[in-house]
Amino acid sequence: MTALTTTAPARREAPRAASATAFAGLAYDAFDALAAAQFWAAALRVDVAPGASPARAELLGDDAGLPRLVFRQVSDGRALATPLHLQLATADLDAEYRRLHGLGARRLGTVTDHGRRTMTLTDPEGNAFELVAA
Repeated sequence: MTALTTTAPARREAPRAASATAFAGLAYDAFDALAAAQFWAAALRVDVAPGASPARAELLGDDAGLPRLVFRQVSDGRALATPLHLQLATADLDAEYRRLHGLGARRLGTVTDHGRRTMTLTDPEGNAFELVAA
């Protein structure tokens, strides 16, 4: 009887770029960011970060094992098709946008909040996500 041996296929590692992108948390679109944050803070038994407003609020959840969760006001009256989406942080916002655009992402807009630039992008299927300057 002959023994049959198999080996698992080698895992391919993605090439490392000079400016790495990292998961930074989740963004939640809401008509009233403060009200939405207060609801989720109570539901998750965490606190809302100081300085919260109807335009922007964030949960304090590091001790609870939660990812960073930021609530942003959407005031244009549109339906919230994807109210919760990923946030990615990068040291070089423009270079990372060009890389993601080459992969099929599309830019919806750019905002600067407290000196920090954020781009709202969509993946090839139209799902929104944030690219945040680290």
